[in-house]
Amino acid sequence: APTHGLSLEDPNQETLFTGRQQELPFATLKEALDGLHDPDPVVLDFSPRKKSFLEMVPPGSNWRSLPPEVAQESMGKAYFAKGGRSGWWRRLTWDLPCPTVVTMPNHASTALCHPTETRALTLRECARIQGFPDEWEFSGSPAEQFRQVGNAVPVILGEVCGELLADHLGAAYSEGLEKRDGQHPTVRQVYLRSHIRTRRWFHNGQTRVWEDPEDLPTYGAAKTNRREASR
Repeated sequence: APTHGLSLEDPNQETLFTGRQQELPFATLKEALDGLHDPDPVVLDFSPRKKSFLEMVPPGSNWRSLPPEVAQESMGKAYFAKGGRSGWWRRLTWDLPCPTVVTMPNHASTALCHPTETRALTLRECARIQGFPDEWEFSGSPAEQFRQVGNAVPVILGEVCGELLADHLGAAYSEGLEKRDGQHPTVRQVYLRSHIRTRRWFHNGQTRVWEDPEDLPTYGAAKTNRREASR
């Protein structure tokens, strides 16, 4: 979620990003789950005791909405701990992004309670928030499936990081080729022979197939060319 947004008290205030006051730089929970069809939900739900506390919490709030004596009873020593403890008895809101998807959405201190229903988010809801396609299949027990989703890097974030790394590596490689005959290439170039069982390998984004006219059963040792990177 953004940390430098519009003030709820003064929505017309100036921001760090001028000209974008009316444009939300994030997707809300409602937008993330829009159109989701989940006829057979997999859920790690709250216990009846936990639900009794969550029923007192309005959307977008957490333990701070509970009466002090109830909050202290339900949280134990955590009630006196330092920090915001924002995950305790947390009920989500449709109007803001979902917090970090965790492996145990039904845990008291990392609760991901549905905005209008007193239940934990389902596996498919968590997967949609993480960016998984709706047809993506997870394996194992419900707890194992939730761990797969909660431990995953959001799909869109992985895509953005991958594209960014590819662009930078491509630029560095091109620069290294340009300086190959100069003083100091900027990248290390590594050439590996293919594996004996696969007879193919990848180089420069292309699949290379072993082309030995004698079809030798073994390959030579891997060869590496190293060049010092410029400083």
